[in-house]
Amino acid sequence: MRRGSAGPRQGSAMPVGVDQEGDPELQQGDQRSGVSLMLWGKKPRGIALLLGAVALFVLPTAARAQTATSTGDIIEKLAVEAESDIDLTALRQQAADRIKARADAQPQKRPPIAPQLTKLPQIRFDVVFDQDSSLIRPASYQTIGSIADALTDPKTRPYRYLIVDHVESAGRRDHNLILSQRRAESVRDVLVNTFKVAPKRLQALGLGEEQLQDVNRPASPANARVQIIAIGKFETADPATPPAAAQKGAAAAKKKKR
Repeated sequence: MRRGSAGPRQGSAMPVGVDQEGDPELQQGDQRSGVSLMLWGKKPRGIALLLGAVALFVLPTAARAQTATSTGDIIEKLAVEAESDIDLTALRQQAADRIKARADAQPQKRPPIAPQLTKLPQIRFDVVFDQDSSLIRPASYQTIGSIADALTDPKTRPYRYLIVDHVESAGRRDHNLILSQRRAESVRDVLVNTFKVAPKRLQALGLGEEQLQDVNRPASPANARVQIIAIGKFETADPATPPAAAQKGAAAAKKKKR
């Protein structure tokens, strides 16, 4: 779950690509892992120990499988060559000018500030921040770690990515624009400093409430998600030939001519 203007929602973040749905409440007579819950009335301690032992074995395995699957999904969506000539500085200024001019005051009628971003390969995910802050809650590090695993995979390494943060429509637009920029930069900082993704491959952009993901419901949590967008190839310069090696090669060529 992610935060809103009224404060963060409760619950821990799940790995990307895994639905966060609660199990139905267990009733007497239900069967889980081959053990009938009707036995609780007779030998609660023995059954509890048995279920605890099963959980220690099963839960870590399930968590690993979910994370691996979600990372594979991210790689599949982002390991795509895409070219974009987005000018981030100009885009930030355009958003600030629109807010300052009080244009498009009604969220439902507000056009996206950067429609070109919607056409690029991307994923969306939830990050839990402190209320009205860019501080990322520890619960979201697992999600960001799954993304980092995908971004450091050989299939995605040749590409650059843009981290875009959004804020639902609540409070002041100018404040939300600044807050979302700080939050996008926080996600980038975690990817770079904690998970060691190459900094030159990542850029950060906050759009506040200027590019609502669900225009019909401006205050919906769907408008407060983070995006990772593929924006082009990551160009690596070939290492220059050391002068000494170049001179040595030229001398060897002259000897051969003689």
